Amino acid sequence: MNDWISFANAIQLGGWVIYPLSLLAVVAITIVIDRSYVFLRFAGAPDTAMRAASDGFDRLPSRHVFRRLSAPLTDRAAAPIWYRETKTEALAAAIERDMSKGFWVLETIVTAAPLLGLLGTIVGMMHSFQLFGGKGLVNPGGVTGGVAQSLVATAVGLVVALFSLFAFNYFSRRLERLMDELESYANERLGEIRFAAEAQGVAP
Repeated sequence: MNDWISFANAIQLGGWVIYPLSLLAVVAITIVIDRSYVFLRFAGAPDTAMRAASDGFDRLPSRHVFRRLSAPLTDRAAAPIWYRETKTEALAAAIERDMSKGFWVLETIVTAAPLLGLLGTIVGMMHSFQLFGGKGLVNPGGVTGGVAQSLVATAVGLVVALFSLFAFNYFSRRLERLMDELESYANERLGEIRFAAEAQGVAP
């Protein structure tokens, strides 16, 4: 209990800079929760049996990335190969855009949080220096409080930035792997379609 009281007191020492930093922390946590749900619910790689089944992707949610990408590869059997490739590329770009929502916010927080912490440091140090009067130190307690404010603001800013940085790197890498899997699946399906067309003597 004492640890929580000490933590709350330390946050109070941080001054007004703690409020925008807290807002950034809430935004970062919200984005992490949202992207975690989206990747878990709509970006899981289907197993081999589901891929092999003709209606395997129909069992996936309508927003699932593999089901979305499979639409131009399974519909319109008479469509030429160039049409399927164009639709697949457009869908892949849309999927990448949808899955990366909020990434730019995390990237902004990585830069903004330390700067806000630095601003809190400057404000706290200015407050401390103002307490030095012409006859020497006027209020020793005020000086230490200003230094504490600057240190707390810096620490909170770094913690928020580190959390956002790790989250941004993790989801960026997850999205990169997802796009590689989608590209492999699309190339495999397009190859099968092209082979079937050539076997039937139909121009792709």
